[in-house]
Amino acid sequence: MQRGWNDLAGRLLLTAAALLHRTVASRVARERWQLRRNAALRAANRRGVPVPALAAGLGLSEGWVRQVLNGKKPPVIEEAA
Repeated sequence: MQRGWNDLAGRLLLTAAALLHRTVASRVARERWQLRRNAALRAANRRGVPVPALAAGLGLSEGWVRQVLNGKKPPVIEEAA
């Protein structure tokens, strides 16, 4: 009986690892989250939040935030403000 529970637990852990790999660890998933973040930045800016406040809220430089707002792809290494 113990072997059956261990097998079931192992399969559940494998499923959880595969789910995390596809949703959190993959490069594509990370890019999707960055696209969502950038869209939220643009929406906040359109609603009147100034660039310095956006940069401070994310801990990034104002130049980086301006690049995102202008639709340019920022550098891979994000600067700290």
